[in-house]
Amino acid sequence: MRSNFHGRGGEGARVVASPFGVYLHWPFCAQKCPYCDFNSHVRFGGWDEARFLAAYIREIDATADLIGARTVSSIFFGGGTPSLMQPATTAAILDHIAKRWSIASGAEITLEANPNSVEAARFRGFRDAGINRVSIGVQSLRDDELRKLGRIHSVAEAKAALDVARSTFERFSFDLIYARPKQTADAWRAELTEALDLAGDHLSLYQLTIEPDTAYAALHAKGKLVIPDDDAARALYEITDELTAARGLAAYEVSNYARPGSESRHNLLYWRYGEYAGIGAGAHGRIIVAGQRSATVTERNPEAWADRVEASGTGVVETTALTLDEQADEMLLMGLRLSEGVDLDQLAALGGVRPAAQVIGGLMAMGLLDAVGVPKAAQSGAETSPVDDGDIIRGCAGPGLAPDAFAVQATVPERIRVTRAGRLVLNAVVAELSKGFVPAAA
Repeated sequence: MRSNFHGRGGEGARVVASPFGVYLHWPFCAQKCPYCDFNSHVRFGGWDEARFLAAYIREIDATADLIGARTVSSIFFGGGTPSLMQPATTAAILDHIAKRWSIASGAEITLEANPNSVEAARFRGFRDAGINRVSIGVQSLRDDELRKLGRIHSVAEAKAALDVARSTFERFSFDLIYARPKQTADAWRAELTEALDLAGDHLSLYQLTIEPDTAYAALHAKGKLVIPDDDAARALYEITDELTAARGLAAYEVSNYARPGSESRHNLLYWRYGEYAGIGAGAHGRIIVAGQRSATVTERNPEAWADRVEASGTGVVETTALTLDEQADEMLLMGLRLSEGVDLDQLAALGGVRPAAQVIGGLMAMGLLDAVGVPKAAQSGAETSPVDDGDIIRGCAGPGLAPDAFAVQATVPERIRVTRAGRLVLNAVVAELSKGFVPAAA
């Protein structure tokens, strides 16, 4: 089914300058992976796809009625396994988004897929529906490791899926998990090298973490699952940075690597603290109504979510008006995941606060934080050659620039970012900065 989505916006919709995205959660999977804590559900008897399509459309309507006109810059179908839905369902959802909101020219429309659900005809159907980017959950290029991760595809299927994606879409990405039990540095170096040979312009490379209430958490608690310790994980992280950089893929975010211009625009919207609607079972959103930013959460159970939507128009079970302090904390936590860091003027405008200069200076002295665009010698007052303006501009504007090109000055800088070492203790850095907030006027 070819969608009428392309290039069509809502009638009379007003163009809004700030970025706005739509996240659609498809909650079904063929099998639950033992490491996964996402809101995913297995329905061996299948699901009523027509019912869920009607619910998506109704919740889109309720959200559009609440927030009003927006210009959509990105749409992301996540899950779960969205590639399990029919392309016609995807097309109908995209068509309805286009009826209710304006769609930016060249909007990024991503769909997550697993290799076992990939076939050329279905990928072409998603492309015709309006999808222009896919993200594939490969997770490993070793068959024995895939079995341990609970994946139901093989390496051969994963490679075939990547071939289909490459021939069907202009943009594609895939995920790998590393720091797996008993994984050595040499083994990860060999696997990542192979992955880079298969990659396009984007890769997501995640360290395995033990999430609460998962099968892996139960095994880990019993000592039956042992993951690399901090030192071993750090070594694997260093290998990841080294090999991706050598292939021209910059670490624009803690776990995401891309050539300049190929970053995931939808995820950048999250990390830059933009506005987005969360549609579907278990979806989260950050919406702005009458100048107030609120966090929304929908019902997690798919059938219960559909019941709520049918009864009231929305599956939202929680709406929290965020205080300025909460918004500042969220913006700091999200923004410091990026190599471009956080614009402190934007933080001040949003939350009315800045991290104190002495707190920033202390974290810089520990090698955990960097100021973008400030010559290293500025903090000591030593005479240096002037820094090239082009380098400063690139440091402020673009992800992926090595942080040690810049350093701190005695006063609060305009933009801060974590160093490579700081990424490994990101939550602690954010907590320290948050504790050191002072009024922006100070």
